Amino acid sequence: MPEIGRLLTAMVTPFAPDGSVDYAAAQRLAIALLDSGSDGLVVAGTTGESPTLAHEEKLRLFAEVKSAAGARGAVVAGTGTNNTAESIELTREAERAGADGVLLTCPYYNKPPQEGLYRHFAAIAEATRLPCIVYNIPGRTGVNMAAETQLRLAEIDNIVGVKEASGDFVQIANIIEGAGDHYRVWSGADEDTLPILSLGGYGAVSVISHLVGRQLKQLIEDGVAGRAKEAARTHRALLPLIDALFLVANPIPVKYALAQLGVPVGGLRLPLSEPDAATAERIMAEVRRHRIDLPVAV
Repeated sequence: MPEIGRLLTAMVTPFAPDGSVDYAAAQRLAIALLDSGSDGLVVAGTTGESPTLAHEEKLRLFAEVKSAAGARGAVVAGTGTNNTAESIELTREAERAGADGVLLTCPYYNKPPQEGLYRHFAAIAEATRLPCIVYNIPGRTGVNMAAETQLRLAEIDNIVGVKEASGDFVQIANIIEGAGDHYRVWSGADEDTLPILSLGGYGAVSVISHLVGRQLKQLIEDGVAGRAKEAARTHRALLPLIDALFLVANPIPVKYALAQLGVPVGGLRLPLSEPDAATAERIMAEVRRHRIDLPVAV
């Protein structure tokens, strides 16, 4: 299996003034993120506004970002939906487009039982040679993927881990304990990265790494190496930034911050909308308190 890396940035999707995807800006942003600490990129995930991207836009994004990243970093394509057949087809096409792996969210709105979740992910994994990362985020999907289900999925060779955003640390500990090192746990919520690392987790799929990638990479390295005081110090310093970048629904704050810093990411697609004036001021007041690792001229 290709190496995916410990720090993955859930990359925003840049849009041009007319609302179309700005593929050239996406390529420049991808390189800048890899230059500032990221090991790889999740493309067309929630932070990338995947619900508003057309099938063809996603496929071109996968190909364009991988062309820019080359061998420098993994490109993990967001191909999971709440439609198993559609997810299988998009995953196959992402593989042909050059993706290094796929991120598969729990089906949303359907509220499938645990057996349905297992069969959904198993069917997608069977249809591809790519490493698959499943994504457990009950706050958005309405369903939690239990530890028992994940341990069953861990027995499938190309299901290599989970992006865990349940906030249930007992569940996460049980997954890490039961699955072994071949099934990796990436934190799916920035505030949970250090707690998950302390339980034996592998890394993070991050939003704040758009701005503080090198600092977050150091936190992960310190956490993995057992340098608890150093990791905790960085974690505490970044918590106010995490709060600011989630004042309203992701990716509204991070995209606003990037634009204010001069990074050409464009606006948002409906139904998302820009932050109100008071929220925008709170976001940038906190962002300005931090050292920004991303080159702003990307």
